[in-house]
Amino acid sequence: MRRLQVLCPVLVATIVGALGGCGEGGARSGATVSVYVATPLCTEARREVDDAGRRAGDLWVRVLCLRRVQAGARVDLALAGLDARHATEDSSSVAFLEAPGRAAAYTRPIVEAADIAWVKTSSAATLVNRILRVLEENGSTPREAVLDEVG
Repeated sequence: MRRLQVLCPVLVATIVGALGGCGEGGARSGATVSVYVATPLCTEARREVDDAGRRAGDLWVRVLCLRRVQAGARVDLALAGLDARHATEDSSSVAFLEAPGRAAAYTRPIVEAADIAWVKTSSAATLVNRILRVLEENGSTPREAVLDEVG
């Protein structure tokens, strides 16, 4: 029973990586890539991805909205760090769009250490369209392509 408890998480991680991962290896047709987006930019980012049919070439694109980490002058850096680490643990993650503010300086080194494009912006529309275009023209893995062209 103990051996099963140890093997189960390993098997799940292996299966998930083989089925949907796009960060390290090449993406398969129909794979899903994820763009993590700060709360103030999320509506705009979702609109752009929805307008593109949630696709970029053969890839499905999803926008994952981060939790609100700033309320007035108060910033929850622990929550910002948790969101950044979550994005780095997601093998489908290709970009992390951060809004200007104190959390940006905290999330940047976490995300960039994982070779994921990290961009601070106050407007998501142009940036999301650029990411979609890069994914359509992808010559390498989606994560590398976005990092090279956007990050």
